[in-house]
Amino acid sequence: MQPMPEDWDRAVAVVAHPDDLEYGVASAVARWTRQGKQVSYLLATRGEAGIAGLAPDLVAPLRVEEERRSAAVVGVTEVEFLGHPDGLVEYGIALRRDLAAAFRRLQPQVIITGSFDLTGAPTHFVDVTETIDAGVASLREHRAYIEGLGGEFDPDEFLKNMAGYVGLGAGCEYAVAFHRYPMG
Repeated sequence: MQPMPEDWDRAVAVVAHPDDLEYGVASAVARWTRQGKQVSYLLATRGEAGIAGLAPDLVAPLRVEEERRSAAVVGVTEVEFLGHPDGLVEYGIALRRDLAAAFRRLQPQVIITGSFDLTGAPTHFVDVTETIDAGVASLREHRAYIEGLGGEFDPDEFLKNMAGYVGLGAGCEYAVAFHRYPMG
């Protein structure tokens, strides 16, 4: 792995649900916003199906508010929700149209998203040693969601264990791994 290039000014982070970015990437976002970079969040859903036992019409505004607070912790002021139905997001024209419109408006130089490709190895890392605590604080803003998981979940332990493991391979205390796909 090599360090992620940081010769850019604007990025958009795209995920499906509130809290997806906070399970690791937010620590890198905190590093970048501290450097003066503009990072916007773009979420396909409001996460209305994400808390068992609560009605979607109650969950959606709660999760939207948690995401806005969480983003603010790491220096993100622009958080947009596309409004696709949680649990029913489908690849197709509607999603592509909404993403393309947002990208045209925001003009990102970098797009950050999650991947669950179990065969792809990370190519790059971001040293988040100085911003891991901001990442933890960002995840903690998802209180209702974390409580809805039940059981014991410690955001500090979870994120530091994960980032510590990546950091071992990257040669620093804490790091977040990425697979970089150049856009041009």
